[in-house]
Amino acid sequence: MTHGEGIIRGAGGVELRCRSWRPERETRAAVAIVHGHGEHGGRYMNIVDSLVQRGHAVHAVDLRGHGRSEGRRGHIDSWADYREDVRSFLELVAGREPHRPVFLMGHSMGALVALDYVIHDPRGLAGAIISGAPMEPSGVAKPLLVLLSRALSVVCPRFPMRLALDTSALSRDAAVVRAYEEDPLVHGRFTARWGTESLAAVARVRARAARVTLPILFVHGGADRLNLPGGIRRYFEAVASADKTLLIYPEMFHELHNDVGRETVIADLGRWLEERL
Repeated sequence: MTHGEGIIRGAGGVELRCRSWRPERETRAAVAIVHGHGEHGGRYMNIVDSLVQRGHAVHAVDLRGHGRSEGRRGHIDSWADYREDVRSFLELVAGREPHRPVFLMGHSMGALVALDYVIHDPRGLAGAIISGAPMEPSGVAKPLLVLLSRALSVVCPRFPMRLALDTSALSRDAAVVRAYEEDPLVHGRFTARWGTESLAAVARVRARAARVTLPILFVHGGADRLNLPGGIRRYFEAVASADKTLLIYPEMFHELHNDVGRETVIADLGRWLEERL
């Protein structure tokens, strides 16, 4: 494969870092990856390696406040900024992969960002892959924390808070958990404004499930302790798309692409893509 890096301008002119991996032969399709909270686009190499071997180009962006992109760590003024960042990212992908179908993939918080984008403007997308979506997040919406976040979001929107993430819930592969904990580009920070904006985004995406009409694949760990699988089951039923698939892997944790048994999940992603080319 060939690997490239670049910079795009997101909402408000914020510099966002992008990565790309392309097969040396002609590409069949492009997959644009949006990562989860606190991480970055370089943690998806298991997906990259498999899809590039199948002849697909893969692109990943570091969202504002994440990875090597600009912005205060874990902060956002408005969820619409993420939406505009994704729009700029997809424009870059379409420009580099002309006349090829483009699929948007989001994991965890990135799944929420991707779904929010899709309900607003799915034009130009051939489909979407949604992994570990936070339709029923566990433990993050405690009443006291929500009240505190909402109050501070008004008077001090950049007030720093910590995400008490149970890293053992990411994967059953101890090496993956250790690499996450030691990754200098990973952080567990968020601000009061990010907290209120993320909760509002969850509510908005749930309420507008009927606006999702493009081909869509949902994958979720049946043993995901961070974003419970019951939430995605209910959301899947509400999605209006005539071409929708839900795959739940009974024993798998939150990061399906990095968990034990990931080969099965990634092979399923590849087959789903190829059936829609």
